[in-house]
Amino acid sequence: MNAPRILVVIGTPLAGSLNHALAHSYADAARAAGAEVRLVDLARDAVPRHPSERNEMRLPRSDADVPLDPEVAAYVADVDWADHLAFFFPQWWGSYPAALKTWIDRVFLSGFAYRYRATGRLWDKLLTGRTARIVMTMDSPKIWNAWVYRNAAIRSLRNATLEFCGIRVRAVTRLAEVRHRSDADRERWVGGMASPGTTDAGSVVARTRDELVHA
Repeated sequence: MNAPRILVVIGTPLAGSLNHALAHSYADAARAAGAEVRLVDLARDAVPRHPSERNEMRLPRSDADVPLDPEVAAYVADVDWADHLAFFFPQWWGSYPAALKTWIDRVFLSGFAYRYRATGRLWDKLLTGRTARIVMTMDSPKIWNAWVYRNAAIRSLRNATLEFCGIRVRAVTRLAEVRHRSDADRERWVGGMASPGTTDAGSVVARTRDELVHA
């Protein structure tokens, strides 16, 4: 049986953050449980630049097309490789940081994640078969986030991006009121993130190479 392949995306430009500690706890536990794990750390790895032309955003369809930036192509390969994606990020201004938004825009708009059909209003979800987990930290209380922000960050990532492309979100974790929490609370959160890492490593279904979807 193939080992499940998990891509962990740390979606903050600030190094050494709580999200880094959470993500590494998750990743270490997943590796220990037998998963293959790759890590994208947007505080360290290249954040793709904004394209200046529309044709820079798409996978080339012919020799005449502009190729993707090398770092974007590498990130596309990471998502293509993964059976499961785990996103860790802080909520900023009711959404997620621009570094993560830029990464999503370049990778998921490249043409390998979904494709509109030639006729009609439907589209093909090219990442079907993959799953995801979302972990978000925030300073606001959960009730405020639900009533005032309408859970905008989670809805955007889960519904408008991942599920739009066929990725089923298995679980969402919201860690609230971070700035009011004690060091002991944060340490408990970090330690507790090992459990979903172990769970995902044991329950994610590893696809065969024949099942990988390519644009």
